[in-house]
Amino acid sequence: MKKLTIGRKALCSSMLLTALLATTAQADYPERPLTLIVPWAAGGGTDATARTIARALEEELGQNVNVVNRTGGSGVVGHTAMINAAPDGYTLGLATVEVNTMHWLGLTDLTHEDFTPIGQINYDPPGIQVAADSPYENLNDLLEAIRSAPQGSFTTSGTGQGGIWHLAFTGFLLDQDIPVDQIVWIPSEGSAPAMTELASGGIEAVSTSVPEARSMIEAGRVRSLAVMAPERLAAFPDIPTTRELVDSTYQVGAWRGIVGPQGMDEEVVATLEAALQAAYQSDTYQDFMSQRGFGTEWRDAEAFGQMMQEMDGVLGEIVEQVGLAN
Repeated sequence: MKKLTIGRKALCSSMLLTALLATTAQADYPERPLTLIVPWAAGGGTDATARTIARALEEELGQNVNVVNRTGGSGVVGHTAMINAAPDGYTLGLATVEVNTMHWLGLTDLTHEDFTPIGQINYDPPGIQVAADSPYENLNDLLEAIRSAPQGSFTTSGTGQGGIWHLAFTGFLLDQDIPVDQIVWIPSEGSAPAMTELASGGIEAVSTSVPEARSMIEAGRVRSLAVMAPERLAAFPDIPTTRELVDSTYQVGAWRGIVGPQGMDEEVVATLEAALQAAYQSDTYQDFMSQRGFGTEWRDAEAFGQMMQEMDGVLGEIVEQVGLAN
């Protein structure tokens, strides 16, 4: 009986020592450089945002944050790499709104539930653009033209089939009681080729974020009729909102946020959340986003997780109504 008692004391001491060592390790976190996975190619808006927030995070954490691009599969490859990383806080990811669409489209089984949310740092609402010489002078003109056009004859674009701008625009039409088959969506490799096609008269309207249309707007080749946001964008104060024009509160746009894999230690998450919020508020990040015209929107870990869950349901419903669900 005495030996058993001593064994228990030794076990308790060992467990206590392990707990103390773990606490010390967490208190010292991070002790080495971090990796930030980006699921899109170098040179794009997501990559530039990632590299900027990484620089700001380095100032807060006192460690290098190395950005690694893992592309392919319309975002599947990079997001899968994020959830398969060790949950030690040293491999993070810049997740994008595709987390809320890929599984509905049958591209992957991963969902927002496979991630540990740390913080949302960006949100860009869609704008609705037409060519500079378009007959549609305002949003109401455009919506009336879509309603009265022969079914499936009104051409629109802005991204690939099932991409966020496709789903956002389709959802807006549903919000306005316009059947989705009133338009035909012409898939594009992104906003740039869609905007070029719009300016040349090949399509009638494009849905993308306003920053992606900025160069064409400033060149006088394209007009933005509205932005799907509750307030006008600070970088584009002359563009009215859909709330102003048609009293619509519908909002679906593109978000970006920092995540980790499941199973991360709560204290590590708290450390990262605090550092990320400070990095988000830094001049390094805010000045960059302002110069690019990108939207800044902060949500802490809990609110970010809730937003992903809500957006998942909204986009899933749109995918179903568009007929793209798998």
